[in-house]
Amino acid sequence: MSLPEHLRLSTRPVADPAAVIAGERFRITVLTPCLVRLEYSRSGVFEDRASQVVIRRDLPAGAFQVRRRPARPGSDAAGAADPGGEVFERGVELETAGLHLSYDGGPFRSQGLSVQVKKGVSKYHSVWRFGAPPQGNLGGTARTLDGVDGRCELEPGLMSIYGVSVLDDSHSLLLEPDGWLGVREPGSLDLYVFAHGRDYQAALRDFYAITGPTPMLPRYALGNWWSRYHDYSAADYEALMGRFETEQLPFSVAVLDMDWHPVDLDPALGSGWTGYSWNRELFPDPPAFLQRLHERGLAVTLNVHPADGIRSHEDAYPDLARAVGIDPASGTPVPFDAADPDFLAAYLEQVHHPREAEGVDFWWLDWQSGPFCALAGLDPLWILNHVHFLDSARPGSRNRRPLTFSRYAGPGSHRYPVGFSGDTVVSWASLAFQPHFTATASNIGYGWWSHDIGGHMFGAKDDELATRWVQLGVFSPILRLHSTRDAFNSKEPWRYGREPRRIMGEFGF
Repeated sequence: MSLPEHLRLSTRPVADPAAVIAGERFRITVLTPCLVRLEYSRSGVFEDRASQVVIRRDLPAGAFQVRRRPARPGSDAAGAADPGGEVFERGVELETAGLHLSYDGGPFRSQGLSVQVKKGVSKYHSVWRFGAPPQGNLGGTARTLDGVDGRCELEPGLMSIYGVSVLDDSHSLLLEPDGWLGVREPGSLDLYVFAHGRDYQAALRDFYAITGPTPMLPRYALGNWWSRYHDYSAADYEALMGRFETEQLPFSVAVLDMDWHPVDLDPALGSGWTGYSWNRELFPDPPAFLQRLHERGLAVTLNVHPADGIRSHEDAYPDLARAVGIDPASGTPVPFDAADPDFLAAYLEQVHHPREAEGVDFWWLDWQSGPFCALAGLDPLWILNHVHFLDSARPGSRNRRPLTFSRYAGPGSHRYPVGFSGDTVVSWASLAFQPHFTATASNIGYGWWSHDIGGHMFGAKDDELATRWVQLGVFSPILRLHSTRDAFNSKEPWRYGREPRRIMGEFGF
């Protein structure tokens, strides 16, 4: 199984051999003076493939020194060779400009493996020991704010007040040369220790060095986005865009939520959440509608919930069914299978590319169906973000710069902007948390969050709350007004009082 060439990420996963200290069951790689990779494998098999998170390891390690150390009594540690070929009896003492690593050569444990930060923090707190609970971490981000009213728990970031943190890559899948995914040896460990002290920018630079840079967005993504969960018709939507122009409230991205496709289906077909065919009652001529939006200077994204697959009523069903070996006459649904690269390639080509040929610029991937699929360890959200982003820059695509719009799927997700933070509750508590949430996301390199400005659901109409939320949106990465299906919860500035409307216009537009 493999993916087409344009869906294969460019990687440089093999480190400089001169920066590697290896034993029979362990391998230590100096990636930079403040970043080391630590591997342990009972079989002695180590990984030089890229992973879902780490795609580059050929970094300049800088100068370092290695010394032998005695093994602890009863250790099963094996000998190790230094860069000069000398065999270590047991353990390792490693010194770089930024850290001191001490390792007894045996299975990783808190008593036998530690890293001391050298710069910028007190030695009292700046020692990381394997397996010890992390302390002082400044937080990273979270998968989604769906249903959150106030704060939510954050995953750890790279930054710590004590100057050291660990990125555990032991459970991510591996990127094969053919673009598909491989599994790791069960029980192996693959850790990246960041020992940058409080030079947080240097920690981010090293993180991007091993995981890849954040792509540059198309310019239109930096304008205002209009989004509302509402069953607009083409005429309604164009009239609204005209009103915005009259009011001198410019937008650059038009977001169509799920009602662009039929949602009231025959129960025999299943849920109406998933769909890929235009609702012709609301949009009788989709290419003409999209062309008129483009003429207004708008890029267009459509919402998709892929979990229910492609069923017999869809425009793309006959071609996709044949592509995956199903007789279209049978009406058998094509299941969504994130673990099948052949399905994913056909899904993009037969289902999404025809809509893009009509004028869709990028996709809002609204995956809400959990992190599991037939391939153990593969989160469907991650593979959707991965292939859609790469596909949006394929040869012949309308996009000079790739873009997708989806939830966060773990470290490395900064490669697939823009982030959709989910359906928050309309409340002051939600607004109070979002500045913190946006800022801490940078601690894991994730910069392009797009929030539902004004909140998504529940709550009550509050002019000041809406105004303050727009002010946050202006100073957030992406300003996207959004609301749920509710006649009283739409975010047009003229729905608010005179002063809030004036402030919204001055700040946001």
